[in-house]
Amino acid sequence: MPTHGSRKQQPTTELDARYSSALQARPGAEDVTATAWADAQKQLQSAEIFWVSTVRPDGRLHVTPVIAAWHDGVLYFSTGTAEQKAKNLAHDGHCALTTGRNSLTEGLDVVVEGKADPVADPAILDEVAAAYETKYGAHITSPEGTFHGIGDAFRRGDVLVFAVSPDTAYGFGRDDGVYSHTRWSF
Repeated sequence: MPTHGSRKQQPTTELDARYSSALQARPGAEDVTATAWADAQKQLQSAEIFWVSTVRPDGRLHVTPVIAAWHDGVLYFSTGTAEQKAKNLAHDGHCALTTGRNSLTEGLDVVVEGKADPVADPAILDEVAAAYETKYGAHITSPEGTFHGIGDAFRRGDVLVFAVSPDTAYGFGRDDGVYSHTRWSF
């Protein structure tokens, strides 16, 4: 089983000019540059909702929202054992997690592609639970919170926790009509 420790390596960063404003004759288009990986990581750290895309055994896609935590270079999310995404990942661990802004003119959308590996190591589960509790605060730690007790469910093994170390990630930036498409390869 792969380890889920730190993934501190820096990816290769490439601006895809085919989908960036740099090809268009617009004021400011000549200033389009690739988004720094550090900016993508900030988005992954602060985003509250992600969409996980998995593939059913018959090849149909399944997409659903999840909460997730970016911790030590790995994106973690969880699911119940009977949920469709758990069944899909048991068949094929490849998935994508997407997050971003719902705006045409500003923001950064990030897509992380990789293999979702189940996490069973109690030390890592404790770190991930702490990362969730720090990130989501009262949503997890307060008895009135939306996801109250999920950290303890991680620690007890009541839910499946998955680690996705990026193989490839994409950033789709928008800044007042200037668009960028960045690819990070690990």
